[in-house]
Amino acid sequence: MADNRAVDSAITSVGLALAGALVVLAAALALWLRLDLGGKILWAALRALIQLLALGVVLTFLLAPGRELWWSFLWIALMIPFAAGVVGRRAPEVPRAQLLSLIAFSLTSLAVLGLIFGLGVFPLEARTLVPLAGMTIGNSMTATVLVATRIVAEFKQQRPLIEVSLALGYTGSDAFRPYLRDALRTAMVPQIETTKAVGIIFIPGAMTGLILAGVPVFDAVKVQVVVMYLVLASVAVSTATVAVGLGRTLFTSDQRAIHLEGERG
Repeated sequence: MADNRAVDSAITSVGLALAGALVVLAAALALWLRLDLGGKILWAALRALIQLLALGVVLTFLLAPGRELWWSFLWIALMIPFAAGVVGRRAPEVPRAQLLSLIAFSLTSLAVLGLIFGLGVFPLEARTLVPLAGMTIGNSMTATVLVATRIVAEFKQQRPLIEVSLALGYTGSDAFRPYLRDALRTAMVPQIETTKAVGIIFIPGAMTGLILAGVPVFDAVKVQVVVMYLVLASVAVSTATVAVGLGRTLFTSDQRAIHLEGERG
């Protein structure tokens, strides 16, 4: 019989502090190796703690019994532009990065979450909608920054060859397509490799959390499979959307390559 005992909710302040000692150990190791990362490690850990506590307050409100579902949709509607803003700040060299990522995250959320809930894979409730939306948008954000910066780097590096192709009568999309594909591969390969390695090299977060909470192992496996597929699909949809949009943004209507900030000429 499966052991359904939940992990004692009382991870005490002392237990939390002891876990924090691991962060101090990581910072001390960085200091010993002169990596100039000790302060960043401590700040990252403190910031994560503050943000998770704030998220706990929000989730307590959203998941309260009887709370209307539209509050969860409102939260997701706020998450999308915030994530797009993060992309804009992390990739300032990318033209229209914030607008393109806003479109990408919106389309990804509609497509992926619509499919998951439309087919009844999970019940449409706040306790499922909010976490899955967070995973969808969060993973899309990371992949979007990677693909957008990679596309711009390819565009700058390959400009001479692109302009030769344009001079020969190719459209901008045709001239840039091989480099666009390379950038998309670069952005998608990490998630593909993570998906391939799951269950062999590591136990992923969602499954670990469920097992720690006392959920039967194979129930945890089924949830994790759905989550991994959701993440893979969200990365594919968001990166493809940004790539297509950015590929068009980099060329004028008369098929000339635009000049980006920092380029010569």
